[in-house]
Amino acid sequence: MTPIAADLQRYLQASRDSLLRSLDGLSEYDIRRPVMPSGTNLLGLVKHLVGIELGYLGDSVGRPAPVALPWNEDGSVWENGDMWAKADESREYLTDLYRTAWRHADESISTLPLDAPASVPWWPEERRQTTFGHLLVRVVAETAQHAGHADIVRETIDGRGGRDQDGVGGEDWWNGYVERVQRAADEHRASE
Repeated sequence: MTPIAADLQRYLQASRDSLLRSLDGLSEYDIRRPVMPSGTNLLGLVKHLVGIELGYLGDSVGRPAPVALPWNEDGSVWENGDMWAKADESREYLTDLYRTAWRHADESISTLPLDAPASVPWWPEERRQTTFGHLLVRVVAETAQHAGHADIVRETIDGRGGRDQDGVGGEDWWNGYVERVQRAADEHRASE
């Protein structure tokens, strides 16, 4: 593995870990419920990234997924079936699938050069051909983006900020900070 591939894998793993930490201590209901107007929910983000890793860092580089994903098999992925957990899809089932996807993707990262050819069958024909490196960067970016979404969703559910919140300040510090931010915003409310 090249140093660049190792860096990308390290950043990818950090985002994977962050996403799963967002589930810690929450009920089955809270990890499933749509919190944002778009329906975004924590377990749905995990489920979505299972398919992203297996598709881009597996299937698209000639390494078929070791498991079949029901939402791909029944076509519901094209109707956002990968963005929420059905009642019979447990936390353990989806987090285990995610870890399976990690292992499969990490094998690709450790064995394929970044310039290895890739083909994404669900992309338009004229853009379908790409490289493994391009797809790896895409997956790192998408995973980091969704880990950030998970931080916001988690904070909306129970007020817990990201993993570094306690290192920045205690409850009084955060309350004062939010009050300062609100006062600055209020200066512009009056002028509108």
